Amino acid sequence: MFSGSIPALVTPFRDGKFDEAAFRTFVDFQIDNGSSALVPCGTTGESATMSIEEHNHVVAVCIEQAAGRVPVIAGCGSNDTKVALEHMQHAKAAGATAGLVVLPYYNRPNQDGLIAHYKYLTDNSDLPIVLYNVPARTVTDISVETMAELAKIPTIIGIKDASGKVERVAAQRLACGTDFCQLSGNDDMALGFMAMGGVGCISVTANVAPRLCADFQAACLSGDWKGALALQDRLFPLHTALFTDASPGPVKYALSRTRPDFPVELRLPMTWPSEASRKAVDEALAHAGLV
Repeated sequence: MFSGSIPALVTPFRDGKFDEAAFRTFVDFQIDNGSSALVPCGTTGESATMSIEEHNHVVAVCIEQAAGRVPVIAGCGSNDTKVALEHMQHAKAAGATAGLVVLPYYNRPNQDGLIAHYKYLTDNSDLPIVLYNVPARTVTDISVETMAELAKIPTIIGIKDASGKVERVAAQRLACGTDFCQLSGNDDMALGFMAMGGVGCISVTANVAPRLCADFQAACLSGDWKGALALQDRLFPLHTALFTDASPGPVKYALSRTRPDFPVELRLPMTWPSEASRKAVDEALAHAGLV
């Protein structure tokens, strides 16, 4: 259902409020530059500091602005199963293609709890789900065996894998089947991820370099590994620089360099990246030919 370069969209804030006009322009920019789908209200979109009403509004605006040109995978995760369902129901009504549902964070459920969480969601909504495994943020991890069990549910269609363990792609491919959609959650590992059977990346870097990320994914999907490696070399310093401080600080700083009119406020507890981080981003943007 999904492939290619899929930005985990930043959310523009101005004077503490969602800047809808800037977001609509940003959605168009992403689509015009080859992004194959969009993810509003993920981690990079600062969903953790949005009210439910604001979260749902951002998702609806993204879907409306995309206007069917690309699919929208709406951020729907929560450590409260019923809140996750509420997000899914809203996303479904707004026209989302799927929901990105992170493993419950903080609560740290066991594997049985993960199965119960997702089964409750699929029993109560038919919106397709892309699982999101990011142990560095949630502490919770999902086993290959649990994922295989969940993959039997027709509406659980894939995984955004930010485990940092690229070898899992092969294990999950064998356990869940070749039709189970595996999307990298780590830009810096996307080349190896794709070579092992991945079909795309939900990307932070694509916020700043959508065309380069789309070209990289197209090269991978066509088997042009030499071309993909050249693009990886061009983008790798930026992949790294965007995580030299707490995300999405560095990516919003990068956007201040490449799209000067884009509002780059962060919501507490996120703060502007350090001088060292900004320097790394500056050097990486120059290396990529973006400034």
